[in-house]
Amino acid sequence: MFKHLSAVPGDPLLALITAHKNDPNPNKVDLGVGVYKDDQGNTPVLNSVKKAEAILLDQEHSKSYLGINGAPEFTPVIQELLLGENSSIIDEKRIFSAQTPGGTGALKVAADFISSSLPDTRIWVSDPTWGNHLPIFRSAGLSIETYPYYDAKTNGVRFDDMMSSLKENAKAGDTILLHACCHNPTGIDLSFEQWKIVTAFVAERSLLPLVDAAYQGFGDGLDEDMAGLRHMASQIPNMLICNSFSKNFGIYRERCGGLTVIAETTEEASNAYSIIGLAIRANYSMPPAHGAAVVYTIMNHPELKAEWIDEVNAMRDRINGLREKLVVKLAASGVSKDFSFIRNQRGMFSYSGLTLEQVRKLRSDYSIYIADTGRMNVAGITDNNIDYVCDAITCVVG
Repeated sequence: MFKHLSAVPGDPLLALITAHKNDPNPNKVDLGVGVYKDDQGNTPVLNSVKKAEAILLDQEHSKSYLGINGAPEFTPVIQELLLGENSSIIDEKRIFSAQTPGGTGALKVAADFISSSLPDTRIWVSDPTWGNHLPIFRSAGLSIETYPYYDAKTNGVRFDDMMSSLKENAKAGDTILLHACCHNPTGIDLSFEQWKIVTAFVAERSLLPLVDAAYQGFGDGLDEDMAGLRHMASQIPNMLICNSFSKNFGIYRERCGGLTVIAETTEEASNAYSIIGLAIRANYSMPPAHGAAVVYTIMNHPELKAEWIDEVNAMRDRINGLREKLVVKLAASGVSKDFSFIRNQRGMFSYSGLTLEQVRKLRSDYSIYIADTGRMNVAGITDNNIDYVCDAITCVVG
């Protein structure tokens, strides 16, 4: 029955992780894997998370199912982090949120919801975007279009080209995917003024925004990173938001995220939410409990919440500090290329501007692992390897 099947290529980033793991070079550096690392190269468990888990160990009394939409007490955590504590949308009850297995689970359910409820829509995604966006949308049968985003010449956003393309080609009823902050893979975000322009266009053209908020707190701050999203939510009657708690709580393997729907009225939001529930039931039936329990334990405990905010701030400051160090050390090395743009990027990822040939030479000659696109995880740099990384980049770039 399976004799006609042929193997398909695996995810190139996962292959990169495996290649790094099997590399015997003691100086090897992994700048490919998309997780936060500390200065020892470890992905730490946050102290606030450890304390919350201790509370849960003592107080948890059941392992029964949560229900399709997850724990009810998790809903306000999702909504207040995304929209703020004084959101009129929350007060007006025009918003419903479901707990999902990570941001990826939220995206898959959102894609299925869009496919079943808006069958004529096309979904517009940035070029480039996170590598798993396209497979998720294809799996739901969505028609995918791309809009220009990354400018390789300026290492910035092709904003004029982006808006020209959307104005010329997007039609009413289409969906547009936007990254709330820390654009993956480029690290280049829209400015607040650009968010306002996009918002006005989305309203004028009657598009449905699908916002991927995977890195809240890793750009400029927990509230600052949501400024564009919050402005759009205040102006657009309908919106879908997918968010992840993997990064800002460091609970990657617990698979914890949320899918939020905003509509013009409570009834419309409730109706959409019921259809989302059908998509959840058909995908994974019910979400896992532990990650969400950790998050809402922290967020409902004032001391733990304060400690968690400090820990998020520390992770963000470390990443932004590494960007500064990298720019300074590369400039001091005499490298022929100007890498100062790295300083202005946000989040863990950076489109480094390195060519495919340079990336592969870094891999073969120095055991430094960066994605073929030139995307590197800045958080993989440490005080112990930064000089080695800068010297290697200087050698391959010239």
